[in-house]
Amino acid sequence: MPKSLRTVLVLTKLNTRRYFRDRLAIFFTVAFPLIFLFIFGGIFGNNNGISFNIVIINQSNSLAASQFVDGLKKQKDLFKINSEISNYPDAREKMSRGELDAIVILPQQFGQLSEKGYPEGEVSVQYSQNNTQAAQTLANVLETNLQTLGAKYVASITPFVVKTEQTNDNALSQFDYTFTGLLGFAIIGLGIFGPIQVFPELKKQGILRRLHTTPLRVWQYFLSQMFSQAIIGIFSISILFGVAISLFNLEVTGNVIELGLFIILGIVTILGIGLAVGGWAKNERQAAPLGNMIVFPLLFLSGTFFPRFLMPQWLQDFSNFLPLTPIIDGIRLIATEGKHLIDIIPQIGLTALWAVIIYIIAFRVFRWE
Repeated sequence: MPKSLRTVLVLTKLNTRRYFRDRLAIFFTVAFPLIFLFIFGGIFGNNNGISFNIVIINQSNSLAASQFVDGLKKQKDLFKINSEISNYPDAREKMSRGELDAIVILPQQFGQLSEKGYPEGEVSVQYSQNNTQAAQTLANVLETNLQTLGAKYVASITPFVVKTEQTNDNALSQFDYTFTGLLGFAIIGLGIFGPIQVFPELKKQGILRRLHTTPLRVWQYFLSQMFSQAIIGIFSISILFGVAISLFNLEVTGNVIELGLFIILGIVTILGIGLAVGGWAKNERQAAPLGNMIVFPLLFLSGTFFPRFLMPQWLQDFSNFLPLTPIIDGIRLIATEGKHLIDIIPQIGLTALWAVIIYIIAFRVFRWE
């Protein structure tokens, strides 16, 4: 093996060992993303469809009212019924704070026998001004429940029906979007936050200056950083996958090896930003502000915490060209949609192009002291 490559392997070994001895580094690359995973997993991990947070104020003593309320309570995945609130003023206050989607009121005359000999009534749904769409959906769902209840008392003829058919396509859940975004957050932590914190400290201690007096070249140092960060990245991201699969039922449909290779490409690409910023900055006062100026647009515009299709079209078009966007999209396509590397050539090409640009800049601005 050439001496230059042996030097790279030695530095890779030293960098990896230093990482596993640094508890603070382990916290920010493993524990910190895990905290976000538990937060977002608790919110979205078990949410497989639409649900409504409601309060039911039943003012009727009729059998039909009891049957209607019992029917709603049995649909636990669809209705989150707050049973602690029993009066209208408290429910109104909760709804004004956004803690409830609607108030469902069964008036006193609901379920009373009509002149036609069967029970009837009207359910009132009250909602806030900014929750109109959800309230209309809720009204349609309640109407379906009322039709089911009415069929127990009156035979009805339905000449027109709706036929439902399930396709074989698996749509992405909200947790799928959130999890792949969290992987992007973890990659940023590995590739940017690590170097911009470590490099200024190494310069302050004079370690990089001493390395510069040796035959070590910049490309060797960068290559060792790539290898060590790839090893650390696979380690930390594997833990995230393990937790998401075991606790939040994440289904990885793609090829694990292809996924790992693409994640390594993403880590190496984003690492170039950290090497450029950390290598250029003389101290923490220079590195931190510049790092934040780069990180925050990537976090909020690349689909890290929410889907990009929620953005205006012009902002989606702009975010397509950010370096983190193809990485998150590629991970999502492989992990949750079962795509192969050959299917995500655009994401690979854009990521590789960014890698070339970023490392050209990193080589030019890097300084040993």
